[in-house]
Amino acid sequence: MLPNAADLSFFLEVANTSNMSRAAERLGVTQPALSQSMKRLETAFDQQLLLRGKGGVTLTKAGEKLASGARQLIEDWERLKEDSAKDEENLRGRYSLGIHSSVALYTVKHFVPQLLSQYPGLEFKMVHDLSRKLAEDIISFKIDFGLIINPVSHPDLVIRELFKDEVSFWRSKKKTAANDLESEDKVLIVEPDLGQTQDLLAKLAKKKISFKRIVTSSNLEVIKELVLSGAGIGIIPGRVVGDDAKKMEVLEKGFPKFQDKLCLIYRADIQKSTASRQLTALIQEALRDK
Repeated sequence: MLPNAADLSFFLEVANTSNMSRAAERLGVTQPALSQSMKRLETAFDQQLLLRGKGGVTLTKAGEKLASGARQLIEDWERLKEDSAKDEENLRGRYSLGIHSSVALYTVKHFVPQLLSQYPGLEFKMVHDLSRKLAEDIISFKIDFGLIINPVSHPDLVIRELFKDEVSFWRSKKKTAANDLESEDKVLIVEPDLGQTQDLLAKLAKKKISFKRIVTSSNLEVIKELVLSGAGIGIIPGRVVGDDAKKMEVLEKGFPKFQDKLCLIYRADIQKSTASRQLTALIQEALRDK
């Protein structure tokens, strides 16, 4: 059984006064309550800590060791409580942020440099994965915050929508057999694990639009580069295409689109501190309507 901080504080007062009655008076507790506290300590340490006599109490060898160590232990405990309280109020320490690597490329530059400059004690651990996996990790307390694409509503989550995007079929303006809609050799390039891809492929099948070959990649930037090279037609979010849109074109007629939304999500029961609320507000301000 571990001793509690109050019992250790009471013990130090007894050690300082060498008198149970005087210690109880100074602590503002009854003598029986103080005696029970000392018994709990002796049980916890499985040793006698005090020698009681008519002239007061003296410490045993074990009691002397405890008195020496307890002072440092209580000082460390108070310092830890003080630091924790500061972290609750001040934006510092390490926060984990879950974000798909492709989303990170067009978002983190808008808030991470500013936050690191403004708060010298702040650190980020970024975790990259599929949005649905990151959302699960936030629910299970593994990640603090997430910038998540199309999060599913959950009773434990706060979801703040930041902006929208559109996932479309793109091809290079440089025509090749691989991206020509009339060609029998046209190629489709996709990230197969994305929900958006699966939805669009299902809709495409209903329209009876087919491709001779399908190339898959888990990296949307790789897909974009392949599409730019003329290697095929790709399913890509508009924000991932970015400035390269001038070299590419969206396939409109007969090709479905998927509406994305990027959201900041976190557990309401965990992120209650002033620092956490400040961090979420700063991220929302930096990214809203970008």
